[in-house]
Amino acid sequence: MRQRSLIAITAALSAGALTLTACGSRNSDDKGSDSGGGTTVTIGVDAPLTGDLSALGLGIKNSVDLAAKTANKQKLVDGVTFKIQALDDQAQPSSGQQNATKLVADKTVLGVVGPLNSSVAESMQKVFDDAKLVEVSPANTNPALTQGTDWATSKKRVYKSYFRTATTDAIQGPFAAQYLINDAKKKKVFVIDDKKTYGAGLAGTFTAEFKKLGGAVAGTEHINPDSKDFSAIATKVKNSGADVVYYGGEYPQAGPLSKQIKAAGAKIPVVGGDGIYSADFIKLAGASATGDLATSVGAPVEQLPSAKEFVANYKNGGYKEAYEAYGGYSYDSAWAIIEAVKKVVDDNGGKLPDDARAKVTAAMQNVSFDGVTGKVSFDEFGDATNKQLTVYAVENGTWKPVKSGTYSG
Repeated sequence: MRQRSLIAITAALSAGALTLTACGSRNSDDKGSDSGGGTTVTIGVDAPLTGDLSALGLGIKNSVDLAAKTANKQKLVDGVTFKIQALDDQAQPSSGQQNATKLVADKTVLGVVGPLNSSVAESMQKVFDDAKLVEVSPANTNPALTQGTDWATSKKRVYKSYFRTATTDAIQGPFAAQYLINDAKKKKVFVIDDKKTYGAGLAGTFTAEFKKLGGAVAGTEHINPDSKDFSAIATKVKNSGADVVYYGGEYPQAGPLSKQIKAAGAKIPVVGGDGIYSADFIKLAGASATGDLATSVGAPVEQLPSAKEFVANYKNGGYKEAYEAYGGYSYDSAWAIIEAVKKVVDDNGGKLPDDARAKVTAAMQNVSFDGVTGKVSFDEFGDATNKQLTVYAVENGTWKPVKSGTYSG
């Protein structure tokens, strides 16, 4: 699914048109449409807006909406009004690919924020890259998306139109392993994953580092993401003698899994990545969640001076859903697109050129600004240069930050 590095914030809701003044430009096959003396630029959003992961998806959507409205209010790009078009991928790669095709067909779309899931991103990357349409994910963490399938031994960028503001599982998995060994003093882990791109990849990088640090793997299992009955695996965990469980996957399965593991008599913490860092995990696990841990990208938004304005504006924006784990990263992803559009407009005499998509994609590589989540910029692979992560623990029915830092290889 997503992939990130420290804390994260999220946001959810709908898209709205925004206005701004300006110099206007004619409609073109590769630029925003002419709109009453100004140019309308659409920022696409792809995320699960319905289904089990909709809490995270709606947070993404709302945060992008807030960024667009803020840019319009500030008249950040003279002559350009930003609006968003949010499409529901239901966390399904096939839906994501269809959405990518739809967004490419809309010539006013000059950038896309999303998706949440790494498996969905795999289905969308080529569609966007062929159209030279920039994509910035606030949540994807699988290293292969930016560094190629052989990333562990030979990094190679495949798609120049793909960027992300979240750090990768090449850092997140080992970061969790270091915390469990060095801080939590855990020695024996039972590793479970959901067989999906995000979950299996995260479990793999965690396991390698845990073993490297001297930890033992008491057992491994793979679950069916559609299942809700994990009693057999829970019994195996209890009988394994493990003092901790690491789960590679997302909260709809992690919550019931934690609950059933505790019910089986294994009173040990369940640990996961940003895929379980959601209030919904605690709702699903109930009292069993106490003591469970999650890593997530960035630092806790509530503790970042740079995020105070975002948090206040989100609250005042009237969004019904929480910004969740990826709100701040979604806002920064949208703002990166807005900054790239601004660069292209400024370099072209105050209007969008005919090849706006290609130029916005090229401009993204050098985008750099102080965002909600800290410094936002990208390395040669399109990865976020901000590698910070945070460990959270469930205390008194809520996630509490325990330690922030990054993986030290």
